[in-house]
Amino acid sequence: MTTYHYSLIYPKDYSQTSVDKLMRKLLIPRKWRHFLRTENKILVNGKYLPLNFLVKAGDKIDIYLDQVESEQQTYPASDKLPEIIYEDSDVLVINKPAGQKTHPNLNETNTALNDCATYLGYSPYIVHRLDMLTNGLLLVAKNPAVVPILNRQLTNKTLHREYLAWVNKSSKLKQSGTISFPIGHDPSDQRKRMVHEDGQKALTQYKIIEEHDDKVLVKLILETGRTHQIRVHLAALNAPIIGDPLYNSNYHDGEKLQLTAYQLTFMRPFKFESKTVKLR
Repeated sequence: MTTYHYSLIYPKDYSQTSVDKLMRKLLIPRKWRHFLRTENKILVNGKYLPLNFLVKAGDKIDIYLDQVESEQQTYPASDKLPEIIYEDSDVLVINKPAGQKTHPNLNETNTALNDCATYLGYSPYIVHRLDMLTNGLLLVAKNPAVVPILNRQLTNKTLHREYLAWVNKSSKLKQSGTISFPIGHDPSDQRKRMVHEDGQKALTQYKIIEEHDDKVLVKLILETGRTHQIRVHLAALNAPIIGDPLYNSNYHDGEKLQLTAYQLTFMRPFKFESKTVKLR
């Protein structure tokens, strides 16, 4: 079984904390915290110490995980390489092109994760998704040890995704604001979603950053991650994204969806380092 070893130095600008709280700050799942405790696999300056022991600035922390399991499917290689924007020992951030799926259905081999499998030589691990028509930054895990850490960042909103969209000008779109319409399935079209009072909670922050006669450039931050969330929310304000074949009634054949995931901020797993990646 593979052992994942992480070593870090407790930062100088952090206050003292217990070993138990340290593991919680690192977003280590409960079952892994139990394993680290019972198997003495978390060391401070080379020694296992009680959970209430205080960790201080400059202390060296070593974490050994050898009971990591994943039921994720295998992604065969596509024989095409992704455009890599950022890479470290645990993650890839790639620029997914518009028109490409994030992950495959049965027998598909031409998705972003298939391309990552070509680059890595083994199957990557999915963290989040981008709509097929959306281009931009996609975060991919290189090993299963970091997947629950990144998933918890999605849940607690320390993983920030920012988008840029060109939309039709609308009087309902203020200079900035938060769109909070709940989103559910569209009963008339299984491909689509719609604003529905019984739908799932959905929050999108936006700010206009550029204006032209008939269109505006909007920066958007997702607070939740519903399918087609940005597209549905903007269309609900009568400001559909240009090139949106599902939600823009003025769509013309051949247009590309003008929606880009341009910035991604996350905490590097098992570290106290924030990383921001921007699309070039």
